[in-house]
Amino acid sequence: MGNYAEIDPRWALVEDGFIVAREHEVESLFAVGNGATGTRGSLEEGSDLSAPATFLAGIFFHPESAGAIPELLTFPNWTAMQVRLNGSMLTMKAGEVLEHRRVLDLKHAILNREWRQSDPNGRITRFRSLRLASLADRRLLLQQVFLTAENYCLSLEIESSIELGPGIHIQFPPDWEDTTRAGAVSPLPLALLLPDGKIAAEFCIASQVLPTEGHRVERRVEMIERRLVESFRIQAGAGAQCEFRRFVSVFRIRGDHNGPRASDHVRTAGTAGISSAVSAHKTAWQARWESADVQVDGDEVLQRALRFAVYHLISAANPEDGHVSIGARALTGHSYKGHVFWDTEIYMLPFFIATHPASARALLEYRYYTLPAAREKARRAGYLGAMYAWESADTGEEVTPEVAITPMGEIIPIRNGEMEVHITADIAYGIWRYWEATGDDSYLLNFGAEIVFEAARFWASRGSMEADGLYHIRHVIGPDEYHEDVDDNAFTNLMAAWNLRHAARIAHLLETRWGNRWLQLADRLHLTHSEVSLWPELASAMATNFNAENLLFEQFTGYFNKEPVDLKQLEPRSAAVDVILGPKRVQESNILKQPDVLMAVYLLWDEFSPEVREANFLYYEPKTAHGSSLGPSIHALLAARLGKMELAQRYLKQSAEIDLANNMGNAAGGVHAAAIGGLWQAAVFGFGGLQGCSDAVKLSPNLLSHWRRLSFPLQWRNHHLRLSVEHDSVQVKAAGPDPIQVQLVNGPALSAHPDRSYIAVREQNGWGNWRET
Repeated sequence: MGNYAEIDPRWALVEDGFIVAREHEVESLFAVGNGATGTRGSLEEGSDLSAPATFLAGIFFHPESAGAIPELLTFPNWTAMQVRLNGSMLTMKAGEVLEHRRVLDLKHAILNREWRQSDPNGRITRFRSLRLASLADRRLLLQQVFLTAENYCLSLEIESSIELGPGIHIQFPPDWEDTTRAGAVSPLPLALLLPDGKIAAEFCIASQVLPTEGHRVERRVEMIERRLVESFRIQAGAGAQCEFRRFVSVFRIRGDHNGPRASDHVRTAGTAGISSAVSAHKTAWQARWESADVQVDGDEVLQRALRFAVYHLISAANPEDGHVSIGARALTGHSYKGHVFWDTEIYMLPFFIATHPASARALLEYRYYTLPAAREKARRAGYLGAMYAWESADTGEEVTPEVAITPMGEIIPIRNGEMEVHITADIAYGIWRYWEATGDDSYLLNFGAEIVFEAARFWASRGSMEADGLYHIRHVIGPDEYHEDVDDNAFTNLMAAWNLRHAARIAHLLETRWGNRWLQLADRLHLTHSEVSLWPELASAMATNFNAENLLFEQFTGYFNKEPVDLKQLEPRSAAVDVILGPKRVQESNILKQPDVLMAVYLLWDEFSPEVREANFLYYEPKTAHGSSLGPSIHALLAARLGKMELAQRYLKQSAEIDLANNMGNAAGGVHAAAIGGLWQAAVFGFGGLQGCSDAVKLSPNLLSHWRRLSFPLQWRNHHLRLSVEHDSVQVKAAGPDPIQVQLVNGPALSAHPDRSYIAVREQNGWGNWRET
């Protein structure tokens, strides 16, 4: 158990006291996870507003009713326990809370709790708990509880229960019998069954009670309706401490099930002991922090927000499983039903590319395994290639709801699954950026190239050449979802053109470098040179609505004619703009939900001149209402790159507070995974100035005035770098097999040799030459 007084506030979330109305929000923020499972930070004994949940990545419940939407399955709550002291329930509602605190230790990814309760009879009990999802062993979950009777003799009953949610069943092995002693590890091997009878997961719960030496423990297991109850009875004297341990092993089952594995696994973990498991978990997290920790000297609040973001990002990804991705709220809450969006490739993937390429690869493998569903969606819609689902689950099929019900009871259609097609180009973009930064030829050859080719085929069939000689893509929804069914959305068309060009580029690359693989793919996909040569032609003819006179991209055809609305006149806003003005008025106005053209400016940065970047930022920034959590971080990033530091600071603060201050009002549904990915990007790609990583690592840093230093690690093509930026200098420390190229934008280039450090100092007219330190 941790010593709370020693925890650095820059490395911890602390919740003092207990406010029942905040419980759903706190449960999201204090979740623990390892990419395979995620468990909300609920109280062990629950409360009037508890929403405990554990999610298993990639396991979805598919309701049988017509039109029902699959959702991430809620696994039985393995942390639940009720404690009875001399027959009375230990609860904060009876007696007086003397102390209550939860601490999420971000450095070690451990949720600690300290609770002292005086019951109505004046008996004082101390409850301390620890909870984690092991990063060293992703099949292992751990819980440890210490109970101390401070001023009375203890007759204690600990009751832990597994309650089954809708759509699942559990079963014991038919030959199982309880033969263990109470003081030893006591495994309960179970199987998690879906409605169709298939085993989705095998799990085993092993509980252990260690009272003060010489005191008696009794154990009982029973099934009561849909609750599996395991209880322990302990007799102990005044001042005695009782320790409860729980090991949970979870095995995701795919394909044929070849007998029990979780029970063996949990016995091994129990035999090794909880200290060994905790130590391995801490070591695994230490390694991840060394490759991911962004350090901000001079802003403690932002420092904690960045570590909160990195903690939840690491907790969400599983490099060992390419069949799963990260949902919009990761494994921390029910919102969006665990569905996967463009959030993953555009907002989260860059973090993993830069800090843990194995996790990035696994996320992109998910898109390969769901490629058949994307092909089928394109076919049904009358297009070629692959049309990826706007919302996907385990199979990759489109699971976007068809309608929504407003708070006023109005039923409105949801057309994103049909029209928000830019996700197909976003996935191709993520694949290229991954390959460009890692040089992972194996992924490109065996997975990525095929996806990019099929995406290009989709774009070549989705639009049409028209009388004006331009290639138009009509009836779409861009990132700005306030405007639906528009023609030639600039973001969509620019990304589609990018996809078409790079598909042709990859085809040429394969043909020249990996001729056999090219022949295999071309034969299997029936790709011809004439088809490939058409792709860059369509890209060149793409209608992008660019006006060379004012340097602006019109967001979509007719956008400039929309009703101008001054968002400042609506301040202070107590609700989203579409609630204040109504969806119809917003649709007819020039208000944006989130960055659209500006998203393209960011992603395709090198394709635009500085004047085009600036002009579009100045035009679209005041019109963006930030009705989505995805917007503030991108505005912070762009403002920092453009040197608009006051604006950059405001947006950075807004981005950092989305979950920690709940400034969107919906953190109860889980942390905003895209927003925390965007916050990391704002720090590293915006203020840190990290730009493209094609031929060299490029930097153009711009710090806030009150920061003293910003430093961050980076992995790039088997090299490890530590970049440290101050107002007047940039330092680089490199490690890797050979020299790595580092380029300061508008400054000197550096060939950084392994295990050496270098510094460049800002001078009056730019950057001075690099020198070794």
